[in-house]
Amino acid sequence: MADSVFLVFFFFFFYGFPLYKAAFSHDQAVKTFIFRVDGESKPSIFPTHYHWYSSEFADPVEILHVYDVVFHGFSATLTPDRADSILQNPSVLAVFEDHRRELHTTRSPQFLGLRNQRGLWSESDYGSDVIVGVFDTGVWPERRSFSDLNLGPVPAKWKGICETGVKFAKNNCNRKLVGARFFAKGHEAAARGAGPGIGGINETVEFRSPRDADGHGTHTASTAAGRYAFKASMSGYAAGIAKGVAPKARLAVYKVCWKNAGCFDSDILAAFDAAVADGVDVISISIGGGDGISSPYYLDPIAIGSFGAASKGVFVSASAGNDGPNGMTVTNLSPWQTSVGAGTIDRNFPADVVLGNGKRLSGVSLYSGEPLKGKMYSLVYPGKSGILAASLCMENSLDPALVKGKIVVCDRGSSPRVAKGLVVRKAGGVGMILANGISNGEGLVGDAHLIPACAVGADEGDAVKSYISSTSKPTATINFKGTVLGIKPAPVVASFSGRGPNGLNPEILKPDLIAPGVNILAAWTDAVGPTGLDSDTRKTEFNILSGTSMACPHVSGAAALLKSAHPDWSPAAIRSAMMTTASITDNRLQPMIDEATGKPSTPYDFGAGNLNLDLAMDPGLVYDITPADYVNFLCSIGYNPKIIQVITRSPETCPAKKPLPENLNYPSISALFPATSVGISTKSFIRTLTNVGPPNSVYRVRLESPAKGVKVAVKPAKLVFSEKTKKQSFVVTISADTRNIEMGESGAVFGSLSWSDGKHVVRSSIAITQIEPL
Repeated sequence: MADSVFLVFFFFFFYGFPLYKAAFSHDQAVKTFIFRVDGESKPSIFPTHYHWYSSEFADPVEILHVYDVVFHGFSATLTPDRADSILQNPSVLAVFEDHRRELHTTRSPQFLGLRNQRGLWSESDYGSDVIVGVFDTGVWPERRSFSDLNLGPVPAKWKGICETGVKFAKNNCNRKLVGARFFAKGHEAAARGAGPGIGGINETVEFRSPRDADGHGTHTASTAAGRYAFKASMSGYAAGIAKGVAPKARLAVYKVCWKNAGCFDSDILAAFDAAVADGVDVISISIGGGDGISSPYYLDPIAIGSFGAASKGVFVSASAGNDGPNGMTVTNLSPWQTSVGAGTIDRNFPADVVLGNGKRLSGVSLYSGEPLKGKMYSLVYPGKSGILAASLCMENSLDPALVKGKIVVCDRGSSPRVAKGLVVRKAGGVGMILANGISNGEGLVGDAHLIPACAVGADEGDAVKSYISSTSKPTATINFKGTVLGIKPAPVVASFSGRGPNGLNPEILKPDLIAPGVNILAAWTDAVGPTGLDSDTRKTEFNILSGTSMACPHVSGAAALLKSAHPDWSPAAIRSAMMTTASITDNRLQPMIDEATGKPSTPYDFGAGNLNLDLAMDPGLVYDITPADYVNFLCSIGYNPKIIQVITRSPETCPAKKPLPENLNYPSISALFPATSVGISTKSFIRTLTNVGPPNSVYRVRLESPAKGVKVAVKPAKLVFSEKTKKQSFVVTISADTRNIEMGESGAVFGSLSWSDGKHVVRSSIAITQIEPL
């Protein structure tokens, strides 16, 4: 672990300090560039910024978007040399190349602690005055989840529009779906520049409008704020009432992602600009870098757009990425975003593999076709031949003579899980056992397979393969058991969920928290079947998906309810309320398990814990953060005022005495000690709590000490609040004896600090690690 942390610091010190431009290729093909311009320096001769940009910097036909709400500047299609020459203008602060990003692909509201007519749902009138903006693949507006039945008028603050286009009319918006827009200019420019590779909007599979051709956006929007939909299920699985976390909140949809083509930074930034001007209260963005590397904040349009939104009071919830369970895979790292990992809920879709020797192996499946009815079939593992493509059941890799009439074992990876089943079916196979490899461990997600199929963990996969090797006539069958509720343990941290530590600034613990993200039922598009494959002609009103993409809108909906109940709370206060009340135990009252290892999980996996909405409604105390605090944080990590202005829009000055990044008033604490120090090292952290509970309150501290070799002290140990004293500060001192400290498997040790008045418990995770200095 020490080596990987060293690498991060090497990366940060060489690449993380202000570069005025991202490194451009020498290739002079036309590309899209995003320019950050000092808005104050517009010559008065020009009536608008657009007139200035199109006269002085780029031709009108080259300009894609003009930004002026969360960001000052424009995006344009130019050669790298032209972009470089524009950067020489003193009014241009920075330029970066447009990049493509990827999506982080109904009992969950109850599992969050939400009960009808009690607690958060009843007290906030279900969030009817709050508007949630969803940046995704659009929406299928006819779904029951988006009905406006019995909803009051659209909130007066809403200034957005219902943008029309292919199969999307003004009347597709209503009092529930109050607005919809689509952003395609960056996507189309990339397609023009890429030649035959990407292609523009493929109108045979896509809609040039806010209508959702993919399904992902309809799913995330209805998860955050879908209305009650009775008799909901996906082909009989997860039957019951489907509802979003904030069923009465209003939705505004911003289509920035296009089917099979990702989402471009220039379009995402334009959506941030529009959403904040439109008047949204919450932004939900289940999108992240497609390469697993996090850019510095000033080169990351999602971080820049989020800062502009947060500074105007808009809460931004972002998915933590699906590259777990390896360390340092968490994405969307800026401290002004809430980064959401994924956990399971207490519902599962079990299926059993029964082998010819009588052994039963547990797996999961959402197959809803004709069952195998207990009939035993011959079993084959094409990977026995040693050919990788055959072991993975890749297209055209299976020999029909080998698999016809048999159940086929396919290894997970390299192609979509459901696509492997189609390859098996095409070769004449009757069923599939999808086996995890070491990298996926025991992490399973249900899929709506087109043939009888069941996913099994790595251990069960090995057991099936050993059985095949041990007998000349291996046989098996698969039994599908439908939906099972009350599963224990739950929640469990999903193996795919992005993990800490934070690869940009380990002083800020990420992810912030986890929420339900495995096998989540929500609304679906009519444009594609539940698997999303072209050959899947089935239609379904609801679909079951997994990913941090599904966890993020749970937190967005929760933020809507909290904003509705506490309109004066800042985005940081809302996040603090969720984090300090999150639970770290499962439904057995044991520490939450990590699905990948079967061992107890840590704050690098779950951050503050699993979202617990009932408690978040009344957290007692919150750790608040102002935009000025974030500026100090940017100063503390070595950004100079000009670079900070790229993120913040306005010129900033840094304090004479450089602040420390760990003193940002975050609801968690991450202590970094140099691995080279000998003996006892000490660090102090300053935090300030704001009382949002009863005015006259006394809180006392309780510490869960991390481990041998570490001491944590808090002064004062008692905080007294009154009508006049709403804020109180305290100092946390952490001492680490490098000779005796025993770091865990993740390269860190963990503890916690809690303040309690007898009713409220305000808990903060503590992470302590050693780093290799340069």
